[in-house]
Amino acid sequence: MKKYVSRLPIVGKTFLRADYVVLALHVEANLLREIRPGQFVQLKAEHTSSVFLRRPISIHFVDVEREQMWLLIHIIGEGTEALAQCEVGQTLDCLFPLGNGFTMPAQAGRQMLLIGGGVGLAPMLGYGAALAAQGHTVTFLLGGRRDVDILQYDEFCKYGEVCITTEYGSMGERGFVTQHTVLAQRRFDHIAACGPKPMMVAVARYAAAHDIDCEVSLENMMACGLGACLCCVEHTVKGNVCVCTEGPVFNIKQLNWQL
Repeated sequence: MKKYVSRLPIVGKTFLRADYVVLALHVEANLLREIRPGQFVQLKAEHTSSVFLRRPISIHFVDVEREQMWLLIHIIGEGTEALAQCEVGQTLDCLFPLGNGFTMPAQAGRQMLLIGGGVGLAPMLGYGAALAAQGHTVTFLLGGRRDVDILQYDEFCKYGEVCITTEYGSMGERGFVTQHTVLAQRRFDHIAACGPKPMMVAVARYAAAHDIDCEVSLENMMACGLGACLCCVEHTVKGNVCVCTEGPVFNIKQLNWQL
């Protein structure tokens, strides 16, 4: 797949919390159509003198009609802080689209469960929208410690049923995503997950035990995004591979998670 390096104008900025911001970038429709759910971008943080490497950010949502690509940024360091300080009208130096995305089912009318925890919910919105557009039934299962960790609930509701778990029971069911009652009440054809590794491993074990096809989006630390620096290597059944080029999405059967 062809990659582009472009200065993309910021056309929207929304703080969801003090440490989470959604940036909407203008991208031509013909380029947006090439993006697959689950892919990511590498953004250059230009307004700081101490951050030299691009920052990998999941593609949150693609709106072809409005020619927008949304990026959900978790502000956790100087690089993401610099990106969050950018304002509408400025441009971002962006390398995209990178990596391999989630599988789009070949069969029609599949029951799809999309699980997101923390910033790992970022790729699930765009994936859910793409699946719903193809006629699949989408169920989102979003987890967090507290209700304030469940971001963009209304946006997710546009594309499917939304189930919630919080560790303290302040929203949805109390517990972890693998404890939600929807897993016992319904049979799914495919599961996709992104979030903290312990959560993804637990989801993968559930999927393996119930013979459900499952993909996970890994969040290994990245630098170049092109497979040159070997920073994001993951040990798989095929040996060591770069998550940025072979992933970030992997079928759980490819991973050495000892399920």
